[in-house]
Amino acid sequence: MSADIDWFFSSAGPLARSVPGYSARAQQLEMARAIADTIGAGTILVAEAGTGTGKTFAYLVPALLAGGKVIVSTGTKTLQDQLFSRDIPTVCRALEVPVTVALLKGRANYICQYHLERTLRGERAMLSRAEDAGHLERIRRYAASGGSGDKSGLGEVPENAEIWQWVTSTRDNCLGSDCPNYKGCFVMEARKQALAADVVVVNHHLFFADVMLRDEGLSELLPACNTVIFDEAHQLPETASLFFGESTGTGRLLELARDTQAEALLAAKDFAPLPPAIAALEKSARDLRLSIEGENIRLPLAAVMRNDRFAAALDGLLDRLGELAALLETQAQRSEGLENCRRRAREIRDGVVRWRDQSESGGFVRWVEVFSQALQLNATPLSIADIFGRQLSGSPRAWVFTSATLSIKGDFSHYGGEMGVDLASRGVRAACWQSPFDFASQALLYVPAGLPEPNSRGYTEAAAEAALPVLAANRGGAFFLCTSLRAMQRVHELLHAAFERRKLDRPLLLQGQGSRSHMLERFRRLGNAVLIGSQSFWEGVDVRGEALSLVVIDKLPFAAPDDPVLSARIEKMNGEGRNAFMEYQLPSAVISLKQGAGRLIRDEHDRGVLMICDPRLVTKPYGRKIWQSLPPMRRTRELSEVERFFAGSPPEKPSSPGG
Repeated sequence: MSADIDWFFSSAGPLARSVPGYSARAQQLEMARAIADTIGAGTILVAEAGTGTGKTFAYLVPALLAGGKVIVSTGTKTLQDQLFSRDIPTVCRALEVPVTVALLKGRANYICQYHLERTLRGERAMLSRAEDAGHLERIRRYAASGGSGDKSGLGEVPENAEIWQWVTSTRDNCLGSDCPNYKGCFVMEARKQALAADVVVVNHHLFFADVMLRDEGLSELLPACNTVIFDEAHQLPETASLFFGESTGTGRLLELARDTQAEALLAAKDFAPLPPAIAALEKSARDLRLSIEGENIRLPLAAVMRNDRFAAALDGLLDRLGELAALLETQAQRSEGLENCRRRAREIRDGVVRWRDQSESGGFVRWVEVFSQALQLNATPLSIADIFGRQLSGSPRAWVFTSATLSIKGDFSHYGGEMGVDLASRGVRAACWQSPFDFASQALLYVPAGLPEPNSRGYTEAAAEAALPVLAANRGGAFFLCTSLRAMQRVHELLHAAFERRKLDRPLLLQGQGSRSHMLERFRRLGNAVLIGSQSFWEGVDVRGEALSLVVIDKLPFAAPDDPVLSARIEKMNGEGRNAFMEYQLPSAVISLKQGAGRLIRDEHDRGVLMICDPRLVTKPYGRKIWQSLPPMRRTRELSEVERFFAGSPPEKPSSPGG
C-alpha cells in the first residue's frame, strides 16, 4: 500500500488536486505510512502528531484504502460531526473510494418515539417552561419528517433545552424490544446503518459505554471490525475510568421519579399510594444533595460518611427507594413503562448499597462529587490498564491511538501504562511527529520574573498584574486560562477593575456567559477580546490569526492532590515503592499544559506569545522537563522582549527560562 500512500499525499496527488490549500508535509506522509503498516499487520500504534501535521487525513487515507470495517472514535460529538460531514467525504472524493459511512451517537442524542408520544398524550401540563410547548411541537414535526431523529439536526430547539429530557431515552428508561415503537426507533435505525457501514464514527463516551455495558450497539460492531482509531486519544484514560467504574446520582433518581410519575398518569392513575411515594423519593434525593455544603467539590467516602447528616440522608434515600420499588411490584404488570421503573428502582437501590458497603480492597476508590444542583456517588478504578489491556488482546485487529499530546519529551511510558499498552511488546509501536510550523519564529514563551510561589497568598493577584502589560502590548485577542474556577472568577474581577482603571478598551469575556460555541464565535468576531476560561477552553478550541495571539496560563495544571481519586492512586503507587509525582502527577500535568499551549499556533501564519505565570517552570528541577516537552519556541523572562515581539521586531538575542 506504501506506493499508493506516497502518491495520494504527494504535491501532485489526488489530495492536492481536490483539497483547497493542501500542501505536502513530510510528517503527515510518515504518519500515514506508519498507520498503513499498523493496519496491514493488525498491530498497535501510539502516534503523537504536533499541531498542523494533518493527522486526520493521515489516518483516514490508509484506513479507507485498506478496506474492511473501521471504527473512528473522537473526543466530542462536535468532532464526530466534523469527521462525518466534512473530513471523510473530502477524503472519499479525493480517493474515489466507494465506502459507506455511518454516524452513531449515544441514545440520548436521538428522539425517542415512545417518550415523545407519552409527552404529547399526557404530560404537557407537567412541562415547566412556557417555551417548552413550542419546542415540543417543533420536535414532533421533526420526528415525523423522515430524518435520522438526531437532535443536532433541529437547531431551532437549543441543545440544553429542558424539553429534551422528556423526548429522549436513557439506558435506564429505554424499553428495548418491549417498546411499542421499537420498529420505528431512531436509535435502532442508526445501529442498523452502523452495522452495514464500512466506516463508523463514534465518540469515546459511546465506545466505552458499550465496552462495559454492551448497550449502545457497538457490541455487534466490534467483532466484525478490522481497525479502531482513537483520535484525541489523550482523553481516553479519564473517559475509560468513568465507564469502568460505577456511579449513581441525584439526577438519575429524579429521572426515575419523573418517569414513574409519567407512567403512573398513563397506566395507574387510580393507584393512590404512588404519587406520595414519588414525591418522597424526590425529596430524599434533594435532601441528599443538601446534606453536603458547597459545590464543585470532590470528597472521599470516609469524609462524607463522617457527616451524620449525609449518612442519615443516604439511609433515608434507601428507605424511599425500597418503598417505591415495593409499590411498583404491585403495578408493574399494567404497562411496560411501570415494569421498567420497578426494575430501575431495585437496580439503583442495589447500586447505592454496593457503593456504601463494598470492600476497599477491590481496586476501586469510592467518592462523592457535589455540583450546584446535584450530587454523584462514584466508584472509580485505581487503574484501567488491566481492564482495557484485555480489550486490546481480545481479538486480532489494528488499534491506532493519536493526539497532539501523548508523550513527555517523546517518552510514551506514562500513557502506555495508563492504557495497558505494553510499549515493549512485539506488535506495539510508539512514534512522534513534530509540528511542521516554525515555532522558533512564530511563537515566544514568556515566564515573568518575580512572581511568588503558586500556593502563596496573593498569587492570583500577582499573576493578573504581571499579565496586564502583556495584554496591553497585544493587539489581538487573548485567552487567560486558569486551573480552577475560583481563580477564573478572581482573574475576571481583577482584570475588569484594571481595564477600567487603565482605560483599556478591550472586551472581557468569562466562561459561562454563554455556550462554548457561542462564546468562541463572539471571541473570533471581536478580534481583540480577552476570554477568561478554565477547563472548557484548554482543548478542542481552534482560533486562527490575530484573534488569538496570546495565551496566558495562570499556573502549571497539576491536579489537586486532595482529589480522592488522585490521592488514592498516589497512595497506591508510593506504597509500591514508586515515585507517584514523577510517574503520574508530573506527566499528567505536562499533557494538560501541552493542550493549553496548543491553542496558540494553529497554522503556518499564526504568531503569538505563550505566557506561563508559574515560576516553578524555572525554579524547580522538573521545570526543564516541562518546557522541553512544549513546542520549540523562543523563551524569555523579559517583558521588553515580549513587547518587541508584538511590535513585530526580532529579539535582540535568544534568552530562556532556566537556560
